[in-house]
Amino acid sequence: MAAAALLRRLPAARPPLMAAARAISDSTAPLTIETSMPFTAHIVDPPSRDVATTPAELVAFFHDMSLMRRMEIAADSLYKAKLIRGFCHLYDGQEAVCAGMEAAITRKDSIITAYRDHCIFLSRGGDLVTAFAELMGRQVGCSRGKGGSMHFYKKDANFYGGHGIVGAQVPLGCGLAFAQKYRKEDTVSFSLYGDGAANQGQLFEALNISALWKLPAILVCENNHYGMGTAEWRAAKSPSYYKRGDYVPGLKVDGMDVLAVKQACKFAKEHAIANGPIVLEMDTYRYHGHSMSDPGSTYRTRDEISGVRQERDPIERVRKLILAHDLATPAELKDMEKEIRKEVDAAIAKAKESPMPDASELFTNVYVKGFGVESFGADRKELRATLP
Repeated sequence: MAAAALLRRLPAARPPLMAAARAISDSTAPLTIETSMPFTAHIVDPPSRDVATTPAELVAFFHDMSLMRRMEIAADSLYKAKLIRGFCHLYDGQEAVCAGMEAAITRKDSIITAYRDHCIFLSRGGDLVTAFAELMGRQVGCSRGKGGSMHFYKKDANFYGGHGIVGAQVPLGCGLAFAQKYRKEDTVSFSLYGDGAANQGQLFEALNISALWKLPAILVCENNHYGMGTAEWRAAKSPSYYKRGDYVPGLKVDGMDVLAVKQACKFAKEHAIANGPIVLEMDTYRYHGHSMSDPGSTYRTRDEISGVRQERDPIERVRKLILAHDLATPAELKDMEKEIRKEVDAAIAKAKESPMPDASELFTNVYVKGFGVESFGADRKELRATLP
C-alpha cells in the first residue's frame, strides 16, 4: 500500500513515527473523500471526484509532505550559509504533486523532471542524508556530489532526474515511454515540466511522436503560474496547458490537493497504457522564488503568497482532513512535525560528515574509458592528467 511504501524511508535507527504516536490512526479501512475542485477535461471523460483512501494513507501524506517542506526550508538556510552552492530551486508549496503521484503508481513507472527535483527524489524512496549530501556536493550524494541541486537521480526507482535545460527532459521521458512499450511493460513514464517550459518546441515534437506511436507517456505541467518572474498570461496566449495537446487528451487538476493528484495520476496511467499519451496540468504554487537568487516578491505581492498559504496549502488541507475524521489530535500532529525537524537536522549533520569528491573525479563520467584522453592546462602546454 502507498502509505507503507512511503514510510519505508524513515531511518531504521528509531521506530517509525506511526509506531511512536500510537494514538494516530494507522487503519487501512476504506475512506472516500471528495476532491476540493472538479477536474476539467479536454477530449476525455474526467475521473470521479470521489477518491478512495485510508486513514493510514492520509497520515502518511501529512508526514511525507511535512518532511519535504522541512527539507526545502533547511536547504534555504544551507544555501544562505554557503554550504549549498550554484543553482538551487525549491519545491515548497508543490509537495502534493509528487506525493499524490507516487501514491497512484509503482516504482516500476518512470519519472523525469526539470531542476526542481529534491522532493521527487524523496517520494521515489530517496533518503534525507543522500539528498543533503548531494545538495552540499558530498561523496555520498545521489549523484556522488557531482550533480548538485539540479541533478538528483535514483535509477533503482526509475527516477531519471533532474535536468537543467528547460524542457529537454520531456523528449527523454517520451523515450522512456518508448522503451516501456517496446518491452511490452504495463508501465508509464511521467515527464514533469513547468509552465515556463510549456512553450518549448521540443515538447510538442515529443508529444506528436508519442501520439503517433501511442506511447504510455504522461506529460505533467506543474503550473505554478510563474516562469521565473514571468506570469503565465504574459508568456502564453493560451495558458490552458491541459488543452495544448490538441489531439491528445488533457486534464486540469488542483495540484494543491494531494487526493486529486492521486486520482488524476491513477486515471492517467490507465489511459496511457490503453490509449497513449495524456497531458495533466497541475494547478499549483511555489512559495519561494524561482531560484535562490529570486526573492519571489518583485513580480507578485506578499498578499498573494500568504493568500495561497491560507486557502490552498496542501499540508494544511490534509491536516484538516485528519482532524475532521478524528484520526489524530492537533498535539499529535505537532509532535510528528517536531520529530521531522529532528530527523532533518540529524540528516544534515550526517551529510556534512561526508567528504567532498576527490579532484580526480572531475575527469570521470565524462569520456569513454580506454581512449587515452589527455587533459591540459589553460595554456595547452601543461599536461594535467591522462584519463584511463
